[in-house]
Amino acid sequence: MGTNSHGVKQNLEHPIKVWELNQSRLALMHQKLAETPRILSRSAGRNTCCIFKVPQSLIDINGRSYQPHVVSIGPYHHADPRLKMIEEHKWRFLGTLLHRTRSKGLVLEDYLKAVYPLEIKSRECYSTEVPYDSDEFLEMLVLDGCFVIELFRKFGGVTAFESDDPLLSLSWVYAFFLRDLIRIENQIPFFVLECLFDLTRLPNEESGPSLRNLALRFFDNAFQRSDESLEKFEGLKAKHVLDFLRSSFIPDRYQEPTQSTYTNTNVIHCVTKLRRAGIQLKPGKEDSFLAIKFSRGIIEMPTIPIDDFMSAFLLNCVAYEQCHRACSKHMTTYATLLDCLINTSWDVEYLCDRNIIENYFGTDAEVARFINNLGKDVSFDIDMCYLSGLFNEVNNYYKNHWHVHWASFKYTYFRTPWSFISALAALVLLILTVFQTYFTVMPYFHPSS
Repeated sequence: MGTNSHGVKQNLEHPIKVWELNQSRLALMHQKLAETPRILSRSAGRNTCCIFKVPQSLIDINGRSYQPHVVSIGPYHHADPRLKMIEEHKWRFLGTLLHRTRSKGLVLEDYLKAVYPLEIKSRECYSTEVPYDSDEFLEMLVLDGCFVIELFRKFGGVTAFESDDPLLSLSWVYAFFLRDLIRIENQIPFFVLECLFDLTRLPNEESGPSLRNLALRFFDNAFQRSDESLEKFEGLKAKHVLDFLRSSFIPDRYQEPTQSTYTNTNVIHCVTKLRRAGIQLKPGKEDSFLAIKFSRGIIEMPTIPIDDFMSAFLLNCVAYEQCHRACSKHMTTYATLLDCLINTSWDVEYLCDRNIIENYFGTDAEVARFINNLGKDVSFDIDMCYLSGLFNEVNNYYKNHWHVHWASFKYTYFRTPWSFISALAALVLLILTVFQTYFTVMPYFHPSS
């Protein structure tokens, strides 16, 4: 301790520290204030934005289901060294396409000129800032777009594969192409594909299949839909390939309501509890697995195959709907329905036995785990979803006590022959016991003369 000139004691061990402004830190703060977000750009909130980086919360649940495994399409995974093998074949496909369209007087520069007016519009489709200059971005759009179109043409029979083409001879490649072309992070705008498709269409192809028809044919083996049903999707609007395929499954009669007709809608119970309440599940006859009906205690659900492709398709559709503000939530609603119905492998087994699920995915337990992850951490307005009416009807039926008690009795005692025999034996034993008691007690009340 010490004293100053006025005799006031001072604490020399703890001097008062005067804060000084750090000019470099202040300059850095001003720089950050001036910067615009890049990882989630401002365009991500607009209706024009339709190609997204998937949130980390979904990646934590479903891993690499949203990222390409063999081929990159678009800027998010461009130049990934893991995907270099197919990247080389993109240039081969572009070369054969240029050779074929030379008869129209087209050269590579014409392709770039055709896409150039679409550059700004294309950049606005991505939720993150595209880290490529104009020339690189246009090159990528042309290279990736022509590769997708040529795949559709070759597998659609419009253009022949070369006899020794490794992409045809290696059977595993097609399966990976199917899955990679429907991943949300692996898309380019559909209007770019349309521009390049129209540009490279030869005169003898004018009466041939359209781009939409070829796209549906490419995925036909995976979806297992009839060729007759493909024609009705010609006028369907699309933002990219995933959006087009997703929209093709939404039936006209199952659109989301424009205003809520229900309040306080709740999800339904699992298969096991519904069966105990007398509610049955049967396979529906509609083309789309989204077309679900409920009437007189019976839920009709069209058959859906669960395999590696369909699992990737459902996961990416749900992620797309979660990210796109102007998108309906049909797949999210369907995923929630499956998540409600399935709690255990026993629920999956029952749905497989009823031909509602065709399991090519793995064990029943693996399917149950996939379905539960599919419906995890998703959000939507249940009062405004396309199944809100069905949810309310099923719950009202479930709450009918007469139905529940009678169905529970039948489920407990008449589900199998052994349970029925046990119940019948117990009933006979009860009747015999009553008769024995009766004949034992009666002499005391009515003694014989």
